[in-house]
Amino acid sequence: MNDIPSPVCGIFGHPGPLWKKDLRLSDLGINALFVDNPSLDGETIERARDEGCLVFAEFATLNGLYDDYVADHPEAHPIGADGQPAAPATWFMGACPTDPGFRASRMKALRSLLETYDVDGVWMDYLHWHAQFEDPYPQLVKTCFNDSCLAAFTSWSDVDIEGETTAQKADWILHHAPRQWEDWRVSVLVDWAREIRETVKQVRPRALVGNYQAAWKEEDFWGARRRCLGLDFDALAPYVDVFSPMLYHGHSGMSPEYLKEYVEYFCERHLIRTEAGRLPRLWPIVQAQATPPVSADELARVLEYGLGADSSGVMIFTSASVADDPEKAEVVRNIYTGVARG
Repeated sequence: MNDIPSPVCGIFGHPGPLWKKDLRLSDLGINALFVDNPSLDGETIERARDEGCLVFAEFATLNGLYDDYVADHPEAHPIGADGQPAAPATWFMGACPTDPGFRASRMKALRSLLETYDVDGVWMDYLHWHAQFEDPYPQLVKTCFNDSCLAAFTSWSDVDIEGETTAQKADWILHHAPRQWEDWRVSVLVDWAREIRETVKQVRPRALVGNYQAAWKEEDFWGARRRCLGLDFDALAPYVDVFSPMLYHGHSGMSPEYLKEYVEYFCERHLIRTEAGRLPRLWPIVQAQATPPVSADELARVLEYGLGADSSGVMIFTSASVADDPEKAEVVRNIYTGVARG
């Protein structure tokens, strides 16, 4: 594990928009940079480190849009309870987590990332079954019922599925073995996290493994976080060094105060460490992006809430949103340099 600043004052997105405004990361108090994998390059890593930052790579885990994988490999398209290919969400297309070709493709991409760039950590993104959760009215889909999932579920659970068609089998599972199905779906994602962690530690032993995740409580949407997304944070904990709930209050139609509530909830519900050298940590990601509009005052509040309770860091989405708004840049400077001084 690399030396972790306390607190982590992060930003998500390539820093180019900030640099074009002659804003140094260190001048804004930023000590951690999170960049999506396709935007990462050696020059960016070198300059960010010169400006006092750790550099972390976002890794799209179950996003079937990457390399047009699902479009080119229909066997990896998630199948819904009606037996038909699941419809794409507004801006997201998941992939079947049990499709061996897709998994091999993503693990190969992860290893290539790690062998190419000396990053301080990798943040899993899209580690969930096909759905879209960042909107006020999320798209929740019951998947996946293709042959590979049905075979894997049967092997894992010893449940003998009844029915002739895919739709009949899905209906039988959801009515006769819903808990086993839910638990199995959780286990599939946990196994993805396990292999990702093993790969990261093999190539970059000191690198952290983080996870971007839905900021839902257990009871939200009638338990959809576990039941639909397949996310059980206690089950993932052995393989995650840092949890980063995506607390995009504007996108989700929530007030800034929800961040305070959720950070406190997460720290009460899950084992979060704050002592030097201890894991796992909590570093939420908060919204500066102005879609819908987020004011500089709101950004100040969500940053403070994101650093509340046992959180030991926070990051801002996105770098471009801060670069484009001088008031937000000043908020970032004041809060980040202030907490660094203690």
